[in-house]
Amino acid sequence: MTPSRRSIMRWRTAVGVLAGTAVWLGALDLSAPAAAAQQPEREPATYTADQADAGLAAYRQHCASCHGENLDDGPFAPPLRGIVFREKWRVRSVEALYTETESTMPQDRPGSLGIETYVALMAFLLQENGVEPGSDELPADIDVLATLAPGWRSQGGGLSAGVVLPPVPVRRNPLDGIRPVTDAMLQNPDPGDWLLWRRTYDAAGYSPLDAIDKTNVDDLRLAWSWALPGGPNESTPVVHDGVLFVHGYGDEVHALDAASGDLLWEYARRLPRDVAPSLKRGLSIYGERLYVPTSDLHVVALDVRTGTVVWETAVGQPGARTRMTGGTLVAGGTVMVGTTGRAEGGNHIVGLDAETGAERWRFHTIPPPDAPGGNSWNGLPYEKRNGGSVWIPGSYDPVHNLAFFGPGNTYDTAPLRNPVHQEGITNDGLYLDTTLALSPDTGELAWHFQHQANGQWDLDWAFERQVVELPVRGVPTSVVVTAGKQAIFDIVETESGRYVSSIDLGLQNGITAINPTTGEKLVDPRLIPGDGETKMVCPHVGGGRSWAPTAYDPQTKIVYVPIIEACMDMVPVAEGERGSLSTGVRWTVRPRPESDGNYGRVEAVNLETQETVWIARQRAPQTTGALVTAGGLLFAGSLDRRLSAYDAATGERLWATRLNDVPNAPPISFAAGGRQYVAAISGAGGYLTGAYSVMAPEIRNPTDRAATLWVFEVPRNRNNAN
Repeated sequence: MTPSRRSIMRWRTAVGVLAGTAVWLGALDLSAPAAAAQQPEREPATYTADQADAGLAAYRQHCASCHGENLDDGPFAPPLRGIVFREKWRVRSVEALYTETESTMPQDRPGSLGIETYVALMAFLLQENGVEPGSDELPADIDVLATLAPGWRSQGGGLSAGVVLPPVPVRRNPLDGIRPVTDAMLQNPDPGDWLLWRRTYDAAGYSPLDAIDKTNVDDLRLAWSWALPGGPNESTPVVHDGVLFVHGYGDEVHALDAASGDLLWEYARRLPRDVAPSLKRGLSIYGERLYVPTSDLHVVALDVRTGTVVWETAVGQPGARTRMTGGTLVAGGTVMVGTTGRAEGGNHIVGLDAETGAERWRFHTIPPPDAPGGNSWNGLPYEKRNGGSVWIPGSYDPVHNLAFFGPGNTYDTAPLRNPVHQEGITNDGLYLDTTLALSPDTGELAWHFQHQANGQWDLDWAFERQVVELPVRGVPTSVVVTAGKQAIFDIVETESGRYVSSIDLGLQNGITAINPTTGEKLVDPRLIPGDGETKMVCPHVGGGRSWAPTAYDPQTKIVYVPIIEACMDMVPVAEGERGSLSTGVRWTVRPRPESDGNYGRVEAVNLETQETVWIARQRAPQTTGALVTAGGLLFAGSLDRRLSAYDAATGERLWATRLNDVPNAPPISFAAGGRQYVAAISGAGGYLTGAYSVMAPEIRNPTDRAATLWVFEVPRNRNNAN
């Protein structure tokens, strides 16, 4: 179907102009009504039908492939008609729309079409937004265009002629007072801010706010909500100085007033035709910029006040079977991000200059054969190696100036299954399932610790690395703590990577022993897949614990672990059939042996004593990470669409609410306007919402998926801080 002067189809509700790799959606400025009343009087623009026809031809040639044949159905750019578009441009001159179009379109050669063609495009846009043609042409004169208004009506027919509005209330815009984020702020955030993926560099997932506590959490109620683009959402918002920045599926970023939920600005990425959107788990803020990973393997730096693009840098090549689904980490002026996927030679962690976007360094998560660790791939040629995905953002220790990342496993496990028995060659598979300690300045590897050599089950160690202080040989010592899918915690020293100890929560059956000196895992050889027999392995490949992050309370030394109690059968596939792993197996899910039908579990473990403090179990599998607060509360979400608050000391459930869809992202807490809030994002579609529903078939969730940001508060008369 092609556009005509009269045919109008449904639009996406976004604001944009005719091109640009990234489009800023400067939507709904809080001062817009007042600005409209103060605009100078302009004559309504006129154009001829011939001009609109010429504009239609130019649009088809230069614009339709991105914005859509009907102006509102394009896959790679926002619509050019509809309520939001008209409201944005209604109070501006035709010259403003002309100038923005000329300066951005076509993408590869802005300004190249000539003034007559651009004016014809303006005529076409006027026509498609309801302005009737006339006998007078739209002039090809910039000065005259500046005196003309688009002339289309606002929703509802527009303001009556001659009406003067009463004074429009002036509303505070928190972006006016937002401060640049400094290194000192990132190292010691304001209690009300949430500046990093897990709030602090140590990846604790802990909020020092205590206005919402065990005495008033049962009064928690909805403060505001915000609809996000439909699709899976595992993102964690960033909150600073009363502004909340959140990522939406399809590479959108929204800046919201954290107290009211009002939209401040909106950014949308236009993706190449052959690139599908992917979920993201985190974005970063530093200085006056947000650093956002994109589905087409770029990092984009956005101005925090406007959402405009400051710079963008390609991290990988589209079509290389890699993505970025984790998020960025900024430390010492370096923006660090990891890739995921099955690219030949493995994945990368890339360091970019925060100011310019220039690449500073690139670390290969699978070393080449001639590099340290390169002889651990069973003699496999470098181009045949793959895996080492970095699924989540890294953490950072400013004392030792080290950033920590955890590359995951490989699905191509067959070449590593049996050792080749050549001198100097192992099948450990570095740096799979390894903690990497990198210099943010240079990307140099300070140390590494491999938690599981030659993992054959995709039970990887790809999750958060928490930096905590624990007694080691009687001395308070900074250590890095992480747990893999098997729900085994490894503790190593931050400075050196020296092994300290492990904690096995008892949910796995494949590791028979852990060397108390080295941390080496001894594997039950009967459970290694690939010999033509079905193996029952615990936990399931989705994890005892999965990517959903733990939360650590530095006051009590307790870590809170969201867990799913499930196992898997690793079933051989028929010859020629593709398996989940290249050893020729696929996995299916099953309850744990002697299961009582309760699959969701939150476990509180004291890292200092290495003892379990409490366990809370329920029918619905856990689907979010954990949040712990100084108010003595633990928040987590589950497959039954519940967001729950627990007593952090006992595990008693104190409050729960049902959301519109399954929460998949870790909840956070922040303060704005002197009040504490708790926020959670719903948006099913990740692995945790799809893998386990067959075990609880009575849990029925919406088939029409929707994503929403939910923000909760305690009424003022019950909030201790107010």
